[in-house]
Parts: sequence; C-alpha cells; structure tokens
Amino acid sequence: MRLPDPRQGVYQRLLSALFFLTLVVVGGATILHQVGAGRWSWFDCFYMTVITLSTVGFGETLDGFADVPGARPLLLVLIVLGSGTLLYFISNFTALLVEGDLGGLLLRRRMHTRIDRLEGHILVCGMGTTGHHIVEELLAVERTFVVVDSDADRLEQYARDLGPRFLYVLGDATDDAVLQLAGVERCQGVIAALHEDKDNLFVVITARALNARARIVAKSVKATAEGKLRRAGANAVVSPNFIGGMRLVSEMIRPTAVEFLDRMLRDHNHSLRVDEAGIPEGSALAGKTLAGSGVRETGALVIAVRLPDGRYVYKPSGDLALPAGSFLIVIAQSADLDKLRRHLAAASR
Repeated sequence: MRLPDPRQGVYQRLLSALFFLTLVVVGGATILHQVGAGRWSWFDCFYMTVITLSTVGFGETLDGFADVPGARPLLLVLIVLGSGTLLYFISNFTALLVEGDLGGLLLRRRMHTRIDRLEGHILVCGMGTTGHHIVEELLAVERTFVVVDSDADRLEQYARDLGPRFLYVLGDATDDAVLQLAGVERCQGVIAALHEDKDNLFVVITARALNARARIVAKSVKATAEGKLRRAGANAVVSPNFIGGMRLVSEMIRPTAVEFLDRMLRDHNHSLRVDEAGIPEGSALAGKTLAGSGVRETGALVIAVRLPDGRYVYKPSGDLALPAGSFLIVIAQSADLDKLRRHLAAASR
C-alpha cells in the first residue's frame, strides 16, 4: 500500500476551500446583479461581494442599495456564509505554508509530470545502502531513472543533494499503483534492491506482470532466494554477500587490477566504463567486419563480441564478421559510448 503524504491532505483541503470561496464570490455577485435588475455593473457587484466577505466594508454601498427589496437580507446571508468560507481558505492556506511546504509540493508535482513523460528509464526500488550506490552509478553514466522508496525524509534529502536529475515516487514498491506512478509500463528495466528477499520477490512479480519486456535485476540476501527470484521473472539475480566475498579475495590476490577497476569507476572526471551495444536485425552493419563497421572510429575500445549463439570472442580481430543480434562489449567514456550507440542506430534506419 502506498504511504500517504500528509501534505497532500492539506493541499486537497486548500483546493476545496478555494472552490467554495470562488463559488460564494461568483454566486453572491450574480445574485446581487439579479436582485438589482441591472442597475449595478458586474464589477460593482463583485466589488461589493469581496469587501463584504473580507469584512473591510469601507462604508461603501451600491447606489440605491437600501431601496432594493431583499438586498440587505441577502447581504446578511453573504456575510455569514462568506466569512466562514474565507476563514476556512485562509486557515488551510496557512497550514499549507507551515506544514505542507508549498514550494516543495509544487516541485514534486512538476517532478511527477516529468515522470509521466519518461520512456525507457530505469526503476530503482529501494534507496538504502545498496540503492545509494546504484543511483550514483546511474548518475555517472547519465542514465534516466526513478527511485521508489517509502522513506519520505530519505528521498527528500537525496533530492536536495543530487538535484533535479533525482526523480522519485514515495510509496511501497510492492504495490502495483506505486510502480505505475513510476512508469513501470514504459521503463527499460527494474532493479529490486529492497532489504528483504520477500519484498524483492513481490517487486519482481509485480513488475513482470506490468511490463513483460523489462529487464529485471533483483538483489538476493540469502542464496536460497535466487531460484525463486528467477522463477518469478527476474532476468538476473545479484548477491551482495557473494560479490563482497569475491572482492575480499581479489583485494588479496590481485590488488593492482582491483585498484584499476576502482579508479575507473570512481573517477568523476573520466566516466570510463565497460558497457555494451547491440547490432539489431536489419542493421546495415550486419555481416560487416569489425574494421569495416566504423565502430572503432567512435572511440570505443571493443574488448569482446557476444555472438547470437551465446559464444564470446575475446580480443576480436578487425576481420571478425558482426552478425545481426551480436553485442559489442566495449570500454568507453560516456561521450564515446553515446557516439557508438548513435552510429549503430543510424545504421539501423
């Protein structure tokens, strides 16, 4: 179930109060105009209504007001009804400023509008310790993402620290409605990084039901959960305990290689990454050799090619033919990777 945001209740009450206040002002001005049988202009009727509701008065009345039957009883009703409505509006507006952070609420509404327009983004379910590192990497490689988490304070803190690129939805990631708010039907992939295996299992089941095409990667706390997560629809399962153990061993027996990878990942000035790019069916590059494909001119270094049958060719030579459906495994900076993907996309038109 999605956790309610208390500020939304204040916002809804403010809208209701504004609606009733508008109704009273327009209704009062209209009735005054009708009672006066056209002797007062619409502006004078609105003016009289507003100064009556605000209890300002100014000692002014409409010309001939006392001579119109029913005008004064109408004004008495307007004073009683309108003053209460005005006070209700003012109290809710004050509550919104004090409790609801009006500027923050408007920012969140604009953010949800941006999320509604997204396509091909990545959903990150869970903004704990693991989710923090996931988001840092997505920011480093300039990928669009939306975070789903139930901790409002945590999300707002990250939003202040990371800026407008940090998009989020407050709620329970296991709830269909929350994932739909995050655009799960339009996303490229989902990362389930919650603390409990059962919660990640629910995320996988829900996401797979809502988007059959999405790539789903799930975190597994216990080794026994991996099979269940895969059967539920996860494309890949990652165990932080397993990776942590491998890292400890690597630090012991191959420290220089580990240091190189760490520097590559943590160097904010040079976003060098190992990444992939595919050659789709119908591409003009299909069947061409690696040397003749123009891939190397983009600045990306091809270190391996995954062929359609699942075999890998490491350190491929320039005369290797690239069939449709193959994937290039490259080392490249973000700018060079963008050039490579634009090059492959242009060849597919």
